[in-house]
Amino acid sequence: MNASNLRINNKNFIIYKFLNSLFLGVSIGVTFIVYQPLKVIIYSQGGIFLAISMLIVAALYSKILNITYFYRISLFVESIIFLVVITFLFFSFNFEIALGYYIGYQITFIFGSYLVRVETLLLKKDKILSQVDIAKQLGYLIGLVISFLFNIYIEYQFNIIDDKTKVFFIHYFLLIIEVLIIIFLVRSFQKHKHY
Repeated sequence: MNASNLRINNKNFIIYKFLNSLFLGVSIGVTFIVYQPLKVIIYSQGGIFLAISMLIVAALYSKILNITYFYRISLFVESIIFLVVITFLFFSFNFEIALGYYIGYQITFIFGSYLVRVETLLLKKDKILSQVDIAKQLGYLIGLVISFLFNIYIEYQFNIIDDKTKVFFIHYFLLIIEVLIIIFLVRSFQKHKHY
């Protein structure tokens, strides 16, 4: 797809951003449990890698601050998260999965600032930016509430008090959200027909 013929569908993009933040809200406590096998030095190494990688991405802004790269990088980031969730559901808790989970999230964080910058540049209009930010905050808030209610429900309905078991089961919900995220991300970018 050429940058000149790709356009953002605002309605689908707002839904995508809502779902993206919903995922974040639901998963906010998950990483603390999954990361338990990791040692502190890994976080230091990861932080160094993240900082260097973000510098490289920032240096490439003149080439990648456009809609084509925005779409490709957004899809890449969501694909990484999808793989992280799927891998966790297949292999559950161990050091290798915790490390893979951490690396996966670090890779997505590399593009965090970039995605916010391009989003602002492409959407431009105050009204759309406002709707996107409202969708993000609502998604995050609803995700936190769902996570809270899920933990209460699974504990009192099924007598599951082990945090690892709760985290494992909530990944099924995260998988559903991530599939919807990818669907609405793809629908957010349309080819503009020239007549």
